[in-house]
Amino acid sequence: MSTEASPQIAFDADALAWDKQDGLLPAVVQDAATLRVLMLGYMDRAALQATLASGHVTFYSRSRQRLWTKGESSGHVLEVVAIEADCDADTLLVRARPHGPTCHLGRASCFPDAPGDFLAELDGLVARRERERPAGSYTTSLFNGGVRRIAQKVGEEGVETALAAVAQDDAALLGEAADLVYHLQVLLRARGLSLADAVAVLRERHRPG
Repeated sequence: MSTEASPQIAFDADALAWDKQDGLLPAVVQDAATLRVLMLGYMDRAALQATLASGHVTFYSRSRQRLWTKGESSGHVLEVVAIEADCDADTLLVRARPHGPTCHLGRASCFPDAPGDFLAELDGLVARRERERPAGSYTTSLFNGGVRRIAQKVGEEGVETALAAVAQDDAALLGEAADLVYHLQVLLRARGLSLADAVAVLRERHRPG
């Protein structure tokens, strides 16, 4: 019988090659937003079942000989978004939303130099600023100014980027382009959207070849 999955995640555990590695499968955890690799752990059937049932990544600890949910003591859980197996059905890729640092050393990833999508990280920071509105933050002041003011800033930055392209050096153009992208992210968030939503539109329009 297949592992019982949560309503959000459907996964057939019986299709996996459990017999290859004494009932354990390596599970690579990746940040669902930034795509940064966060950590590697191992799952047995029970760990996978617990992961699917709870929505939090759960592993089998080979040293402690028991199940453990990432963040069970620190609170820094990994909220599952999706799980897939590789072509040999003997390794799992888990995409998750980290709630706090994943590494026990306080780093985002157990691999300190693991690459990720910086724009996604920045978008996450902009989203937090929109929710929390910390005093003294420039981003907070933009949100407090409202959509019209943010839209005006995007227009200004767009003009400055265009002018830099025809009249200034590369460094100036890159600086203005960075300002434009940042203010566009803030504008999208002010409308309840994200840069990922705009990227999804681009993906839908894309026609390979």
